[in-house]
Amino acid sequence: MAATPWRRTGTTPAVRVVHLGLGAFHKAHQAWYTDHANAADARDPWGIASFTGRRPDAAQALAPQDGLFTLLTRAADGDTAETVASVVEVHDGADVAAWRSHVADPRVAVVTLTVTERGYRRAADGGLDLTDPEVAADVALLRDDTAGPTAASTAPGRLVDGLRARRDAGSGTVAVVSCDNLPDNGAVTRDVVRQLAAEVEPGLVAWIDQNVSFVSTMVDRITPATTDADRAAVRRLTGRDDAAPVVTEPFAEWVLEDAFPAGRPAWDAAGARVVADVRPYEQRKLWLLNAGHSLLAYAGLAQGHATVADAFADPVCRALLEQLWADARPVVPLPDAEVDDALDALRTRFANPRIEHRLMQIGTDGSAKLPVRVLAVARARRAAGLPAAASHAAVLAAWVHHLAVDGAATDPAAAPLAGALRAATTPAERAALLLDALAPDLRDDADLVASTERALAGSPLSV
Repeated sequence: MAATPWRRTGTTPAVRVVHLGLGAFHKAHQAWYTDHANAADARDPWGIASFTGRRPDAAQALAPQDGLFTLLTRAADGDTAETVASVVEVHDGADVAAWRSHVADPRVAVVTLTVTERGYRRAADGGLDLTDPEVAADVALLRDDTAGPTAASTAPGRLVDGLRARRDAGSGTVAVVSCDNLPDNGAVTRDVVRQLAAEVEPGLVAWIDQNVSFVSTMVDRITPATTDADRAAVRRLTGRDDAAPVVTEPFAEWVLEDAFPAGRPAWDAAGARVVADVRPYEQRKLWLLNAGHSLLAYAGLAQGHATVADAFADPVCRALLEQLWADARPVVPLPDAEVDDALDALRTRFANPRIEHRLMQIGTDGSAKLPVRVLAVARARRAAGLPAAASHAAVLAAWVHHLAVDGAATDPAAAPLAGALRAATTPAERAALLLDALAPDLRDDADLVASTERALAGSPLSV
């Protein structure tokens, strides 16, 4: 039997949101929330124009489907499939004319982005890394009025390019919404955009300050890589051949700072939370979910496991995880009942055997992730007058083991540290190298140093 063709029904919403980073998470999260917001308020629909980041593949797959795709929600007891229709245009990120035109459109009120932590191109001090060759190339490109329609290659460069086009068109205010695991991601985005703009055209910075809000958010939904078996499941459930389905879990969460000068979709009607301060929710997620993921990745891989569910079912990994959560709990700045609910949800999510969240994927770039997921909790415990937690040292030791086995492939930025750790001859030397690299301000925490030395000297999978 022939597959059902892809065809939109009804009126296609106008593009009012532009997105950078067309990938699985965007489709399962921002696009899904926008689709449900449109269903909740059909009188005020919002369409999304989504642009790829580094490669055109995702746009090429979605374009023949008119931006439509299947979201396959995989619960422990079965699958459900729905068609998401909020993405109304897809573009190769290199299509600079389309990017400038959409960001400059006065109907567009929101620009969202999903990039990795490394995508912000920050230096060690947290600011924009102007020595990064691609950042330097973007600055030169955007300064050159004769360069023609050539796309900037970095996320900060593309944002500056689009915002300058918006200023030149006189299109007014807009919100830039960062959707990633970085704390204070709105402030991070604002800083790197302002710094790059200052290098390109200093006068643009004043316009950005007056017309652009940079919204911090906390996002959460697991989207494992789609397999051929997933594509076959979509066909069975929908009768369609989908070139770009997305697999996700039933859980979804989005907390956004209330800073939208030109309006936004009714995301709150779809379950999102709009608040004055996102930081407590960021910390809850980073210190419970993301820290738990990192622990399970490094401890689970050492135990021979492949997925979160496999590691969570391991009594050794589970005990260490529960201890990690107990050590974070006193410094998570939310009411106890809310922390209880969050932990109950995490246990259900981590136990779902039908979401194959790969530990190797989670374990990438630990040198960037561990400081905000684990060492930030150690820092908060010290500020609260609490002793260092052995569970944090255990995660660090498990990561060191992972570096020795798979580090070159999964964390290129940690290659110099991995070499230094191999050359060190004692646990004390390795502990000093580790803390100097990841959290030099904690180097004088005698309890943390001692517990890290003990973990490095013995089995990292114990506290």
